Amino acid sequence: MIGLRREVVILLLLISSAGRVAFAAAPSSALLKSKTDAEAQGYFFATSHDEIVAKAKAEKKLRALSSLAPNAFKILTDAFKRKYPFLDVYVEEISGTEGAQRFLLELKTNRTTDRDVMNISEDFYSEYDGYKKRFDIWGMSEHRIVEIPTEMIDPKKRDAMVQSSVFSVVAYNRNLISAEKVPDKWEDFFSPEYNYKGRKLLVDIRGGAKDLVAMVQTWGLERVLDYAAKLAALEPVWTNGYTRALASLVSGEQAVGHMINWHTVVRAQSKDASRSLAYKVVEPVPVRLINTGAVTKTAPHPYAGLLWLEFLASPEGQSIIDKHEPLKSNMYVTGSEVAKALRGKRTSVTSLEVMDHSTKWLERVIASLGFPKAESK
Repeated sequence: MIGLRREVVILLLLISSAGRVAFAAAPSSALLKSKTDAEAQGYFFATSHDEIVAKAKAEKKLRALSSLAPNAFKILTDAFKRKYPFLDVYVEEISGTEGAQRFLLELKTNRTTDRDVMNISEDFYSEYDGYKKRFDIWGMSEHRIVEIPTEMIDPKKRDAMVQSSVFSVVAYNRNLISAEKVPDKWEDFFSPEYNYKGRKLLVDIRGGAKDLVAMVQTWGLERVLDYAAKLAALEPVWTNGYTRALASLVSGEQAVGHMINWHTVVRAQSKDASRSLAYKVVEPVPVRLINTGAVTKTAPHPYAGLLWLEFLASPEGQSIIDKHEPLKSNMYVTGSEVAKALRGKRTSVTSLEVMDHSTKWLERVIASLGFPKAESK
């Protein structure tokens, strides 16, 4: 009798436990509402990560385009396959304006059907609308269905995610100028105290203009345009490409570079035997979000593509990007090198939310700079 009573108790405990597991696994009312709302707007919305993995497992493959450094592809794909060994993964490089235009033409003429993940060029951001799989990545991130910080996702379109970020600093030759003589504020470049007028300052044309576009978020467009005009009035040495600019600084040909990519400076410092190259972080720090990805509308393996985007946003993926890109991780991923470098700093960010406007802003900034031509050799 005692043994029978014990068996009944055990059975009741098992039933109760199963009920609790089933209850815990059931989507919450808030999650179901988000799914309903997303689907009413034409989005796809998974209610669990297990659902995404199961569908990716059935797809078996992943084919992705990426503008990350090609030497990082194998390391990224090997790490990704350790998490999802059931996927056959291939990543193909796409780079430059011409590559973006070719791919857009393929999209618009319905010739692209085999890429699951596409790279979205910041120069043509809005032209990809209508060609992305309408995953509500933002909504799924908010509910932790996918582990991607919401700051990395376009909050308006909800279906694109940015993998990297770059920011700019003032670079200088410490043998020619002391840190105290390098401006602490951007407006100080125009102060007679610093006397930068007359080919005493390196300014990159396109990269520098994009950095000024990033300042729109903090200063507003009119103030940025005024700053660009004053910068042109200094009669700087115009250059095209940060690598060339830094070579001029290391050689001592020039002393100071205005808004130079931090990761490029750090890389140049590692090769500078003279130890002459230095930099100063000036606030607000101009930050650009780059390397944006989305699942292609015609993707044969869309859920595998979604897992790939999630992996790129993970600490492991970001660590690989930092090491092999290098130093182009996303500022919103805790522990990334960019996040650590910007900790406690005021930033001004060209976010995905304003990317549709950035091309027009860039045109106006370049016009304010006076359509300069590169001068460095």
